[in-house]
Amino acid sequence: MKKTLLFSFLLAILCSGCSIINSIPKEDPIQGAGAVTLKFIQINDVYEISPLNGGEYGGLARVAYIRDSIKKDFPNTFMFLAGDFLNPSLLGTLKHEGEAIKGKHMVDVLNAMEIDLVTFGNHEFDLSESELQKRLDESKFKWTSANVRHATEEKVSPFTTKLEYTNAPISDYVTFPAYDEEGNQIQFAVFGVTLPSNPKDYVSYENIYESSKRAYKEAIQKSDFVVGLTHVSIEEDLEIARLLRNLPLIMGGHEHFNMLLKEGRTIITKADANAKTLYVHTLIYNLRTKMLSVASELVFVGSDVPSAPKVERVVKKWEDLLDDKLKEVVDSPYDVIYKADEILDGTDDANRSKQTNLGGIITKSMAHAYNNKVAGAIVNGGSIRIDDNLQGNITSTDIFRVLPFGGSVLKVQLRGSLLIEVLEYGNNQKGSGAYLQRHNFTQNSKGTWLVQGAPINPKYRYTIAISDFLMKGLDIPFLTQENKRVLKVYTPSEKENAADIRKAIVNYLKSKN
Repeated sequence: MKKTLLFSFLLAILCSGCSIINSIPKEDPIQGAGAVTLKFIQINDVYEISPLNGGEYGGLARVAYIRDSIKKDFPNTFMFLAGDFLNPSLLGTLKHEGEAIKGKHMVDVLNAMEIDLVTFGNHEFDLSESELQKRLDESKFKWTSANVRHATEEKVSPFTTKLEYTNAPISDYVTFPAYDEEGNQIQFAVFGVTLPSNPKDYVSYENIYESSKRAYKEAIQKSDFVVGLTHVSIEEDLEIARLLRNLPLIMGGHEHFNMLLKEGRTIITKADANAKTLYVHTLIYNLRTKMLSVASELVFVGSDVPSAPKVERVVKKWEDLLDDKLKEVVDSPYDVIYKADEILDGTDDANRSKQTNLGGIITKSMAHAYNNKVAGAIVNGGSIRIDDNLQGNITSTDIFRVLPFGGSVLKVQLRGSLLIEVLEYGNNQKGSGAYLQRHNFTQNSKGTWLVQGAPINPKYRYTIAISDFLMKGLDIPFLTQENKRVLKVYTPSEKENAADIRKAIVNYLKSKN
């Protein structure tokens, strides 16, 4: 297995996608010197520490094994994570030792992996200010960001990480040394930027492009070449490449599917989310000519890849905690309950702006929990927290990943006039968590709301299935049990499938087999 992996990695040097980037020599060539070979391992948008789809792909212990295997033969091997890893995750919603986990498990695993550098993703700021600071202080690896700053009442300054005797500011860029076989040293630098899609009071975002230019200009003065570690949209990555034409490589995140594009001299890569794949970049820096070659290979992290024992032990510690919690709801959380032949869209952007097939399954399950003796079902799109796609073998654990906060399914009788207002309100909340995923509710070309194909009568009574969260008035302020047009509310007992929305979905999917 090791030889097979090594062979595939060596192919990257000769692959057809290899791009040669020329740089202007900054000093006289070193007489008799050769070249420095570097290997960059790139992952991005990793929310789960364990393999997914019944062990079919992913798993950070496997990623560590791949890195370790490469590093045995290539000492200048570095691992980078291009943002989004502290949230969302099923484990992150649980409590451990009386405290919400909120990404602590991920930092623990990344520490064990001895990852070299990470940058912020937009989901890092799902955490509160104090939660994020704890994760930063627990990190034994480095962070970088040229445009994300910590905003307090007194000032805006870089976030910090805790050292033994002091706090260190997170730098715009980080430099690393690398060596050839004769001990000649070069320096390379990595800068990070993050898109401002998750506004928080404690976060200040500077302009992506101006920050990238500033960080590159400063970093290139102290290094032989500079690369980007970004968490922005692909369109923004392309613009960064157009602005920084001598930038050889951008290791990106945010999109959840793999891609390799070239803009001018710059290679831009993104791996699949949750370490389904990773990129291995082979960089060869010629000490005489100051030329840099870059070759990028996408590697599938499949079930045939062993796990690094040290990292596997840390992963298992957290898996055991998760198992105990899951078994409080379902007996066999890792059994396959359904096979999804088409991709089920669990991304945030989709579920907060349009009806999705995953949203359809969830709401059908809610109706099924009441033997379909309801007119329809609704759930807020913001409750879907996986921000990823599902396909193939689906387990109960996957359903918990989709809806980590759970909650019950209520059977509510309400006036048609209120139902129309609720549906209209949800429809007007596109882009937010209050947008509604629906079952049996549609809108015709005239904007009239229909239930099972017939116009909703404002004077009629309708019984529908609703998530308990929606009935708290948090997303839709007027949707509460105190509303006079809410006529009856049935709360299921603990023995009923409707008592936990995730249990309702598992039961529904099992019935489809």
